[in-house]
Amino acid sequence: MRLRKRKRCFPSCSSLHKVDEDEIYWRHRKKDEELEWSHNSTHLVSQFAQCFTNAMVGSRSWIGSLFSRSNTRRNDDYLLTPIQEQRLQRLQERVHVPFDEARPDHQEALSSLWHCAFPSVSLKGLISDQWKEMGWQGPNPSTDFRGCGFISLENLLYFVRTYPVSFNRLMTKKEGNRATWEYPFAVAGINISYMLIQMLDLYSEKPRCLPGINFIKLLGEDEEAFDVLFCVAFEMMDAQWLAMCASYMNFNEVLRVTRLQLERELSLEDIHRIQDLPAYNLLYQ
Repeated sequence: MRLRKRKRCFPSCSSLHKVDEDEIYWRHRKKDEELEWSHNSTHLVSQFAQCFTNAMVGSRSWIGSLFSRSNTRRNDDYLLTPIQEQRLQRLQERVHVPFDEARPDHQEALSSLWHCAFPSVSLKGLISDQWKEMGWQGPNPSTDFRGCGFISLENLLYFVRTYPVSFNRLMTKKEGNRATWEYPFAVAGINISYMLIQMLDLYSEKPRCLPGINFIKLLGEDEEAFDVLFCVAFEMMDAQWLAMCASYMNFNEVLRVTRLQLERELSLEDIHRIQDLPAYNLLYQ
């Protein structure tokens, strides 16, 4: 009877038992596969954790953050419709208007903001310590507009007139567990206006980033899209503020996270109107 020839064996380091070459090969291959699976699964879990942290406003926003495309610079080789071009030009003109405390229309807009926010309280003057109650840094709000311009005042005025419930809820910090040192409401609004201008690339002739390009489509459907987006962004910022248990020194980080979430939502394929943004549901009229 012919005996089958055994394969050459190698001693195992751990037990000194003999293990044939095939078994060693498959053991090594299995180990490599386990390591690769472990790496991939860890990466996937990390992605899910990041998405869960940023998911503040609904399932579409969460899915958008998971599968969001890279917000890299794109070329501006695309065509605008006549109405998109007209509305973009008007918006860019607004962006370049500085706040001028000597202009009567700017003074009137500032007074209107106070009367809409505090209808039962008389304003003593355009320079008054009363402004601190709204979250201005000092008695003269005009000094805070230097960082952005008149459009930030227009945004705040639109917010209080169109969504007064949301405006007053955020201004008075009525909801959530608040920090001892809260963000100043009005100054936060100016920062949000500036953040949106940067994010949408409005200083360029035409936006070259995906959120900016998609925003132009929304602007073509609604000329007030930028003002509405400001209101949505303010609600998102406050929601992130509460979720992060933030304090005054964390404001820049909260604003950064808010921008990332907005970029993801503006990159969703099923957004055709500003009201289609998942975060729009945060607004109260």
